[in-house]
Amino acid sequence: MSAIQTFFLQGSASSLLSSHSSVATSCRKVSVKFTVSCCSEASPLTVMNGNVDKRPSERTEVRLGLPSKGRMAADSLDLLKDCQLSVKQVNPRQYVAEIPQISNLEVWFQRPKDVVRKLVSGDLDLGIVGLDTVCEYGQGDEDLIIVHDALEYGDCRLSLAIPKYGIFENVNSMKELAEMPQWTPERPLRVATGFTYLGPKFMKENGLKHVSFSTADGALEAAPAMGIADAIVDLVSSGTTLRENNLKEIEGGVIVQSQAVLVASRKSLQRKVVLDVTHEMLERLEAHLRAAGQFTVTANMRGSSMEEVAEKILNQKSLSGLQGPTISPVFCKRDGRVTIDYFAIVICVPKDTLYESVQQLRKIGGSGVLISSLTYIFDEEPPRWRQLLSTLGH
Repeated sequence: MSAIQTFFLQGSASSLLSSHSSVATSCRKVSVKFTVSCCSEASPLTVMNGNVDKRPSERTEVRLGLPSKGRMAADSLDLLKDCQLSVKQVNPRQYVAEIPQISNLEVWFQRPKDVVRKLVSGDLDLGIVGLDTVCEYGQGDEDLIIVHDALEYGDCRLSLAIPKYGIFENVNSMKELAEMPQWTPERPLRVATGFTYLGPKFMKENGLKHVSFSTADGALEAAPAMGIADAIVDLVSSGTTLRENNLKEIEGGVIVQSQAVLVASRKSLQRKVVLDVTHEMLERLEAHLRAAGQFTVTANMRGSSMEEVAEKILNQKSLSGLQGPTISPVFCKRDGRVTIDYFAIVICVPKDTLYESVQQLRKIGGSGVLISSLTYIFDEEPPRWRQLLSTLGH
């Protein structure tokens, strides 16, 4: 098979990313006709300890798929470690590992696209990959459910980019691109991309009827300059590479805003053991990620009563904490007797407003201000857990 494959749009498509709770509502199917034929990839049988693996419904263990290489792989392992879920891998060449803190949980290292494919086939129960990968290779499969949609790493966007020069110099929106008279059945807009599902779907939704797509190995940014494509659809982080290759993003050209997500198989979640593991993982992830954006602030304040100190603090919006300040008396000994001249206050403040919060605290009489980082903040029940149960109809 050649390095470049060409295919054309056919059929219709619906809206792209209206919800993250179910991939089916995010990535509707679109019919695409290829001019080349490919052999379908069958999910291989897994052999463990010399025995052919049981069917998914008969398994007692839970399988979590993680990316096997790259930045996403390293960041996924770091996040799990921060949540006290360190992955134990005896041999770095092995594709199977474990997380000792959760019994019956197996970790399988796979290519990101294979994580999604094996969730659909039932060979995996849970997975951590980018949302763009879920949408591209899940293709709207109703069995895929996004359990946590914001793991706060792997940020990027799948975007359309066109040259800054030539016939595109004054084109700055998808509407203007679609209205260009150059695109005809004989001379379609040529788009290079590795996203052979999302790319055609997006163009169809934006009214571009005459489009041809090609997939090529290597850096797509060079395709327009080489004359083999008019535009590209690719992942963008900072946009520096696009700018350095005289390409630009345009208004309405972002297809998916992506970051790492925890995704699960709906069928797998019908098994209690999988649901229980998902609950624990979700609680740990939510608690850690929420804490990562907060600091604990402890200070002493003069006052005649706890109510008086609370009044001063609650009048400052940035000092209200999670539910409110914790206040306790500070006992001092003066002239041979115990007195209460100060009260200790403890609040949580967001990292991005830390300095302003400390300034406000000092302005109302706070002193001896101590700052410490947080590891976890556990809610009564994670909101995403309630959302998952609702999605499952529980």
